[in-house]
Amino acid sequence: MKREDEIARVTLAGSVVNLLLVGLKAVAGVAGHSAAMVSDAVHSLSDFITDIVVLVFVRVSARPQDEGHDYGHGKFETLATLLIGLALAAAAVGIVVSGAGKLARWLQGEDLPAPGKLALWAALVSIVAKELLFQYTRFKGRNLQSKALEANAWHHRSDALSSIGAAVGIGGAILLGDRWTVLDPLASIVVGAMLVKVAWDLLGPSFGELTDSSLPADTEQEMMDIIRSVPGVEDPHNLRTRRIGSRIAAEVHIRLDGGQTLEEAHEKATEVERRFKERFGAQSHIIVHMEPVKSRR
Repeated sequence: MKREDEIARVTLAGSVVNLLLVGLKAVAGVAGHSAAMVSDAVHSLSDFITDIVVLVFVRVSARPQDEGHDYGHGKFETLATLLIGLALAAAAVGIVVSGAGKLARWLQGEDLPAPGKLALWAALVSIVAKELLFQYTRFKGRNLQSKALEANAWHHRSDALSSIGAAVGIGGAILLGDRWTVLDPLASIVVGAMLVKVAWDLLGPSFGELTDSSLPADTEQEMMDIIRSVPGVEDPHNLRTRRIGSRIAAEVHIRLDGGQTLEEAHEKATEVERRFKERFGAQSHIIVHMEPVKSRR
């Protein structure tokens, strides 16, 4: 099965679960008078929307290079990750604002409706379903080296955390009585704050990739070690790195004995490319610029 087909299959499974949870949480939130559960339903809706984003953009990112995209379409997957982060951030801010509004009204003396047991059961079902989805999607994302799929996995985990917060708030309000109904909006605020952190963690790397940030120093050091391991290659320098979706790209200058033939020098550069791709994947990209040094012959 092609990489993009497997990513689509995983994402479709998640989207079906998300759509079912949106309906369950919305009904439970409204019928059970729970602000936390309504907020959780909004979060699940954002999960469903990001599933659609992943399905569309991963298909585009799998297209081969063409006249307009010499390096392929890999960054469309990074763009999908960025959009997931933005959607999650928007959902998080909305949850915090809604919860803060209810808390402010409670502080002014307004009575808040007590949440019902239906909302609590919906939260418990969501916790189990979304944690299972997180584990499955993250496992597949790592195997397929898909940043968008891994980002979507964390979106599932954030929904599970959201439901835990909702369950604590709803359960506390039910068990402790009407005086503690404020626990419901407080739970939604805590959930929203957690989601802001998750969104930030997704957005940072995505912005970095889209603006061609260099790879981590330890990865670059590993590249230099691989290049130096080729016999006859000296003083690798001017290493430049970046990520193109799920692929790694690099450019490097190397020095070779100036007395050897062009064919011999080309063989050395080809061996650098072979070892690089062996470590970082067949779809990785490296450009090797050769510089002559005084012949030892």
